[in-house]
Amino acid sequence: MDEPGTILWAALGLAIAIEGILYSLFPDAMKRMMAHVQTMPSGAIRGAGLAAAVAGVFILWLGLG
Repeated sequence: MDEPGTILWAALGLAIAIEGILYSLFPDAMKRMMAHVQTMPSGAIRGAGLAAAVAGVFILWLGLG
């Protein structure tokens, strides 16, 4: 499990599983969140996505380092 490709696939699978759990447990809240995101400026969405990506890589680095 030390190969970078294996770790990347494991992280991607975990992210998809967590997102699926959120949609199945809280469908109405996820609908509201998506409607709210559509009203946000693109720059804010881009910034939030970049911050989430950096945080995810940092968490992987902490967990595996």
